[in-house]
Amino acid sequence: MPIPDQGRDVDAVIAELQAKRANDVRWQDGRAFGMVYNGGPEAHEAAERAAALYLHENALNTKAFPSLGQIQNEVVGWTAELLHGGPGAAGFLTSGGTESILCGVLAARERGAKERGITNPHMIIGENAHAAFHKAAHLFGIRVSKIRVTADWRVDVDAMAAAITPETVLLVGSAPAYPQGVIDDIPAIAALAAGIGANCHVDACMGGFVLPFAEKLGRPVAPWDFRVPGVTSISADVHKLGYAPKGISVILHASKTLRAYQTFVFDDWLGGFYASPNIQGTRSGLPMAAGWAVMQTLGMDGYLRLTAATLANADQMRAGVGAIEGLKILGDGQYHLVAIASDPDSQRPVDVFALGDALLERGWFHDRQGPPDSLHATVSNSNTGVMEAYLKDLAECADKVAGTWAADRSTNYATLE
Repeated sequence: MPIPDQGRDVDAVIAELQAKRANDVRWQDGRAFGMVYNGGPEAHEAAERAAALYLHENALNTKAFPSLGQIQNEVVGWTAELLHGGPGAAGFLTSGGTESILCGVLAARERGAKERGITNPHMIIGENAHAAFHKAAHLFGIRVSKIRVTADWRVDVDAMAAAITPETVLLVGSAPAYPQGVIDDIPAIAALAAGIGANCHVDACMGGFVLPFAEKLGRPVAPWDFRVPGVTSISADVHKLGYAPKGISVILHASKTLRAYQTFVFDDWLGGFYASPNIQGTRSGLPMAAGWAVMQTLGMDGYLRLTAATLANADQMRAGVGAIEGLKILGDGQYHLVAIASDPDSQRPVDVFALGDALLERGWFHDRQGPPDSLHATVSNSNTGVMEAYLKDLAECADKVAGTWAADRSTNYATLE
């Protein structure tokens, strides 16, 4: 379909965009468990006003836009402080969790090559680790050992130890892992990495802006951040439970020396010196400024308030699911990630994919995942005020679909066209 021959009226263009949104998930109404996170009207206002200021700015060259350099340094610094990075911690802003993970894997590969002479790099991850690690391995030519999880859905550290080779450059833990919301044994994984001079990356894309505040609120949190010896890098998404608009994430390294391994530097062309700190070249200033504005608007008190609401919502969901015959929660997640599965010991089986379809008919959106088949929920402040209605619909839909089986068994978490 070609671009129209004649330009159109702005109002007509915007009206068509509004019409296109008719079938999009209603996250504004709290009916989505993931994808978009609602930090409240003040956070929205701050983000929108900052976005208007930085709609066209480009962070490719912070000499041209020094304000974006300041914004990056401040957001990275605030996040490093939150994750106990110490004065030496350093990092960059990225477009999202996948790019942050790519940067962490790339840094591990480059460190292994330069410090240990490794030419056939190898990394060890759990089967609970985000798919972005496999994407990074594919892009950067790294062999992967995928380690099973144990009965508690955490990666088997003994099996990780057995998989180590002289070419291992990276071991990965999640805090928490996306599928079942549990925190891997980060101290044990980091100790394995440190023992061979490899990197230990903690994927806290889902937990980086939840676990620090949950800890301050008094909820037990297993050790996972830079306080753990041997942790070399952490990914944390500001655009998830940091409540900033898409897309802004932070990749942090324990030191500037470790951070340098992810930076690409080149001057053997006709354009002069070129350096790129992450995967992108051109970087929009809009999400960087919006993220900065949201963090400043919320402050520590705002994040504590939003996290308290998030944890209360997730606790209510877990309790409600546990009360429904035929359903169970996978793992002992204590935070904001919830995986709803069929209870194999129940006398009344409930197919969770059929359940998800029935819930979607009522406007509730869950991601499907597996194995095992489950409905995934990233609970947040967005769901405040709707949990009772959700649990009522959940119980009614479970009654409706009990004993039936959804024909569609797909688990797409993707953009395919």
